[in-house]
Amino acid sequence: MSNWTDVAAEADLFEGAGIAVTPQGRDIALFKLEDGVYAIDNLCSHGNARLCDGFVEGHQVECPFHQALFDVRDGSVTCGPAAEPVRSWPVKIEGGRVFLDL
Repeated sequence: MSNWTDVAAEADLFEGAGIAVTPQGRDIALFKLEDGVYAIDNLCSHGNARLCDGFVEGHQVECPFHQALFDVRDGSVTCGPAAEPVRSWPVKIEGGRVFLDL
């Protein structure tokens, strides 16, 4: 069962940067890349750092604390020290709005 929730205006997103949204009390980072919009949990699995504040290159975001890399498409770790992935969320764009399937 889908629970699509409106979380942001597509116009609020800028390519190569993240923003934080907090639908239903969840801390989620949105990333706009040239091939789409992606959503992952905003908290690094290694430390108390917000991934929306990290440097984005290609499909990866770098944790601002210890430089772990996460793939924004699926939350997987591509470079340590983090070992655990972060959750990714399905995204759809409709009418200029960003929706997440929570």
